[in-house]
Formats: sequence, C-alpha cells, structure tokens
Amino acid sequence: MAKKVIIVGAGYAGVEAALTLNKKKKRDEIEIILIDKNPYHTLLTELHEVAGNRISEEGIRIPLKRIFKYTDVKLVMDEITSFDFDNKRISSEKNTYEYDYLITAMGSSPNYFGIPGLEDHTFSLWSFDDAVRIREHIKQCFILASQEKDEEERKRLLTFVVSGAGFTGVEMIGELAIWVKSLCKQNIIDRKDVRLVIIDMLPRILNTLSEKTAAKAHKYLEQKLNVEVMLNTNITAATDHSIIYNGGEIQTRTIIWAAGIKACEDAEECDLERASRQNRIRVDEFCRTENHNVYAIGDLGGLSDEKGIPYAAMVENALQTAEGAAMNILNDIRGKEPEKVKVKFHGTMVSVGNYYCVSEIMGKSLPVWLSLVMKYLVNMHYLWEITGFSGVARYLYHEVLERRQRKIFLEKHWSTRVQAWWLTPLRLFLGGMWLYEGLVKAADGWFSSPKLASFLGMASDATSAASPTAAYVTKIDDVFRIKTGLINFFIETETRIAGGEDIIAQHFARLEFFHFGDFNLVPWFLNNVVLANDGVAMFFQILVVVLEILVGLMLLGGALTFIGSLISLGLVIMFMSSTGLYEKSWWMLFASIATMGGAGRAFGLDYYLLPYLNNVWENFWKNRKFKLFFKGSIDRFD
Repeated sequence: MAKKVIIVGAGYAGVEAALTLNKKKKRDEIEIILIDKNPYHTLLTELHEVAGNRISEEGIRIPLKRIFKYTDVKLVMDEITSFDFDNKRISSEKNTYEYDYLITAMGSSPNYFGIPGLEDHTFSLWSFDDAVRIREHIKQCFILASQEKDEEERKRLLTFVVSGAGFTGVEMIGELAIWVKSLCKQNIIDRKDVRLVIIDMLPRILNTLSEKTAAKAHKYLEQKLNVEVMLNTNITAATDHSIIYNGGEIQTRTIIWAAGIKACEDAEECDLERASRQNRIRVDEFCRTENHNVYAIGDLGGLSDEKGIPYAAMVENALQTAEGAAMNILNDIRGKEPEKVKVKFHGTMVSVGNYYCVSEIMGKSLPVWLSLVMKYLVNMHYLWEITGFSGVARYLYHEVLERRQRKIFLEKHWSTRVQAWWLTPLRLFLGGMWLYEGLVKAADGWFSSPKLASFLGMASDATSAASPTAAYVTKIDDVFRIKTGLINFFIETETRIAGGEDIIAQHFARLEFFHFGDFNLVPWFLNNVVLANDGVAMFFQILVVVLEILVGLMLLGGALTFIGSLISLGLVIMFMSSTGLYEKSWWMLFASIATMGGAGRAFGLDYYLLPYLNNVWENFWKNRKFKLFFKGSIDRFD
C-alpha cells in the first residue's frame, strides 16, 4: 500500500520537499500531497519589488499547477487548522487528511514582540497580499497629499517609516526611495517634502553582514537616496498617525514593520516542542520532531548547527532542510538509516533600489555590479529548478522589459515592445536569401571541389584583377574608417577601370580584428587554419554551405529563430572580416539582429517548439525520466 506523505505549506521549503520526493521516489509507492491556502507560490525574497512598484505582482506569483505539472504531486487548496499527531491526521474546517508522514512547512510570520499598536497600525511585508496592500497605500498617500490643505496631515501622508534595518527593511526603503521620485513627479510634489526613515534598535544596518559591507549600504541610503537612518532606536508603540520610540515620536500614516519574524501563526495549533523565542519547532539533526514521522523544515523548523544555534530563516535553509527531510522520509520507507541534515550558506545579496546591491558570497564582498548580477542569477537558478526556462524568461520579462520604476535612457528604449508578427515578413525574406545563397553554392560544386580559396581571393593560381594583363583593374578608395587596433571598421569603394574609364563602382564594408603592424588576425587565421590544406579547406567550405542552408530553413520555418538569427549574424560578420560585405547585402546584418526578438513566435514553429522543449526538460528534471512524448508535452506556457 502506498505511503501517504502530506506537506503543509507551499513556500520555498514545501515546494522543494514535494519536488524532491517526486524526483527521488523511483519505484517507491508514495502518494505526495501538498496543501496550501493559496493556489500559488510566492517569491518572498522579491516582495519589496512589488511593494515598491518595481514589478507587477504577477512577477512574484507562480501558480502551483505550473510548478507541479508533469509530477505526481497532488495539490489541495485548503487551510489546515488542527493537528492530531496521535492519530496521524490533520484537519481544516471542512476536511480531514490522514498521513503516514507529515512535513510542516508553514513558514514564518511577523513578530510584533507585544509592542502596543504595532499589529493594528503597521503594514507587514511577509506575503503577496502584504506587498500589494503597501503599494496601493503608498499611491493613495501621494494622491491625498497632493490635495491636502492641512499642512500637518500632509506631512504625515508624505512621511514613510520602515522599522527594521535587516534585509527586508533595507530592500523595502531602497525600492521606495527610487519610486518616490516618480510619485512626486506624477502628483506635482516637491521631493524635499517627502521624508523616508528607517529605524533599528541595533547600532548598524544589515547586522549579519560585515561592517564594511553594511557601511556601503548605509552610505548609499543616506547620500544617494536621502533616507534618514535612525539606529540604537527602540520602538515602544504605534498609533494610527505616529510611531513612538525611546526619546521621540514620528508623525506618519505609513509604518512598515520589518523588524522580526516568528514561526507562522498557523503552526501555533501544532502541539510540538518549541526551540527558540521565534517559536520555531524543535527538531533533531534529521529534521524530525518529537513525533518521528513528523518533520519541520524551513523557517518553521528549528534545526541547529554544531553550536546549538538555530540556522537563520533564509531561503538556503528552507531548500536544504526540505531536501534533507524528503530524503529521510524515503530512507525510512526503504528501511535505511536517516542522514543528518546540514545547512551550508553560500552567501547573501541585498538590493538597495534598482541600481545598487551589496553582497557577501563565500565570505567575500563583491562589487556593486557583480552583486546585482549575482542576485539575478540566483533567482534565475531557482526558477530554472522549479519551472524550467519558461520561468526564467518570465522573470526576465518582468525584471527587464516590464519594470515599472524610473528607467534610464537606454531602458526606456529596449523595454518598448513590438508584436512578433511584424517581423514575420523580414524573417521569411532573410531566410529565403540564406537558402538561395546556400543552394547556389551547392549547385556551383562547393560540395565536390575546392572553391573557398578563390572565393576569399587567396588562391595561388588565381589571376589578379589588378594585374596589367587583366581585362580591368580594381581601385579601392576609403570612404570612412574607424581604427582602434582591436577592431578596425572600413567603408570603401571598389571601382573597376577598363580602357581608362570607370565601368562599375560599389561600396563595401570591411572589418579587421587585432591588426597590429604586420599581424592581421583574420588573414592569418584563413591562411594558417582554414586553408591549411585541401582537406581542412573542404571542411570549412562545406560548413559554410550547410550553415547557409540550415539558417535559411530555420528562419523560413521560424524554428529556434534566435539561434538561427545568431548564426546569420555570425556569417555576415565572417564575410565582412574576410571578403568584405557589399552594400546590397548590408541589410542582412540588421535583419539578423531584428529577427532575434522572437520573430519565430508568430507564424513560426517556435510558437509550438519552445513550449515543447521546455516541457520535455521539466518532465525529465522533475521525474528523472526522459520522454519525448507524454501527456501535455505540447501544452503552451501559462
């Protein structure tokens, strides 16, 4: 009889546990059930981007059906309200679920530490709904402030306080500081009238990072974003119009509480031993609770290191404890000994608005630009794991193309979209020209006899058009040139002269790479590699024809169009750096670039092919079974 494993909570830990069980179960008879009150998974580390209006809320919400497509995981939308560990069952208001193994992964919730007024008069930032609520409230504050006659009330509306200078608080105030510039412009409000404050009881911000890294972020907040940083400040109370601290009060209509977390309130019904003041559940080194068929993972579990200190409530902790618990359930089912779960933190990245980020990876502080890149890469890696390249594409779409906040000049232009079908005629024409070029070369015998040397003007027995015995001579005149040594670009005019008269003149473009003194990279490569001997020359000659025909077919069919366009661009650049590219073909350079922008997704095979390839990958990655055809293999993305 199949063992029933129930996972409660679809956060980072719950999703990872379900995927691991599905991937590693092999022939074990297991029924995997994931229960959550929402039908979606939220990227909690990106909540500040929605609250600060950087991206749409859809950018952080992923449907659970999308994640668990092609798996055996059964999804249940319900809210568990009671736990009966003696009888191995859990219940909601309407349903009861029996289990053989239970994984509790309900995550965490804000901790108000019993401070008067905080829960009633502040905004938390710990869920999808929280982020949307904060964003809409901030918008409303600016609208009301633009029409408020009472000066004191206007100041309250334009004062925004974030309490807690950890990761969440710093990221939230950073996003808000960037957004405020646009809000002021939209509502005709002077930026000087807006007050942004971040408060913390500790002596510095980002206390878990090194002092040097934290100081960089502190300086950026104050000097670049005009944020007031109040440290060594204890919050004592909050009202509907102010926040009160030791020694003073700030009049405000907006307090965002980001100063602490505890085990999720849903877990308070769990009659299990607690491990710390954060109310996390005590577990052993295998992530088991006092009931050995019940596991607690992620922010809810109190797994500790060798010194007995609970691991920080971070995504890496959630993912690694989830995988460890899932593997120990499988070990128990298979009659094997459990394995100790160890958490290894690789690093932390904290964004302070759009263009600034600090990080510490493997104990090293990275420069700002690399920290920004790493933050994107980490998110992309996670999404690749749970949704394949469609999830990565969706993430980049929201972060790069559809980003809402103030954009620099280049961003305003590259984020302007165009319908893919507008590119269809260009794609077909470009593909047709490449196919024609390839077929002409094939008909001329490029597959059977050496022609590449004469094509490149390097054949030893070729008659020079500039010799006195030729029917004409060729004169080359420079029209335009850019010379850097690394890359030299020329536009030149080729004029053929016969009988003292010009008979034809045409422009061509030419590229040189690494031309220093007598050394010129491309001619050197052609002579010493491509034309080294007849066998090698025939290989490259046939390769050129095959690539031209292949690119033509790819573009005509709209299949893997980006790759086809990239090869097209490479061929054009190759011709420019060897034979030169005549003006009648210059358009192919720009057409190759244009068709990279999804030209095959309309009236092309990419409309079906790209989803299919993603589905094949997802099915393999989540089940460790390679299949080319299965139910849903040709379904398009959500």
